[in-house]
Amino acid sequence: MSPSRRASTESSETRTLLVDATETLMLREGYAAVTSRRVASEAGVTPPLVHYYFATLDDLFLAVLRRRADEHLKQQDEQLTTDQPLHALWAYSSDPAVVTFTTEFMALANHRKAIRGELAAYIDRFREAQIRALEAAARDGRIDLGGMSAAALVATLANAARGLAMEKRLGSDSGHREAAKLVDAILTGSRIEPPRIEPPVQRRGRRPRSA
Repeated sequence: MSPSRRASTESSETRTLLVDATETLMLREGYAAVTSRRVASEAGVTPPLVHYYFATLDDLFLAVLRRRADEHLKQQDEQLTTDQPLHALWAYSSDPAVVTFTTEFMALANHRKAIRGELAAYIDRFREAQIRALEAAARDGRIDLGGMSAAALVATLANAARGLAMEKRLGSDSGHREAAKLVDAILTGSRIEPPRIEPPVQRRGRRPRSA
């Protein structure tokens, strides 16, 4: 490997290490715990190195947001192509890891304008992808919107799931199980989304003797 390429690789590895450390701190202790000194300590480097790669903390937060949000977009796209995209949307929006990440950045966005604009743009990208996925599912017969707006259904399901998940983070889960059952009843009972048909279980047995 040439010296320039080696330096580039080391630079990329160090930057990734700093982004990893920042995300770890955010998810473990909250965004307020993120300082250049704490990030440097978590990553095992010196504080000046943090500012060498990221001029401001906003730049560091944005690197975390962009990396993880892009990964979540890919995961969401994969999950929404299933036979039950609405149930998948509910499960995805309730995912503790996704909710924790989103909650921290929403809190951070209240204090940092640069984060607010970027987060809003990503929320729009997620919502547009969800709407497209449901409209595609309706066209190919996986769901029956029955004249409902895909945008309205997406916003209602995603925000309800996220709200319950945020309550659970605080230690409150009153009515959560009943809410999940209600959503399932609405989706399957009203035939918006057919219930999953499990394949028959094949039991092992003796093979019939040949004649």
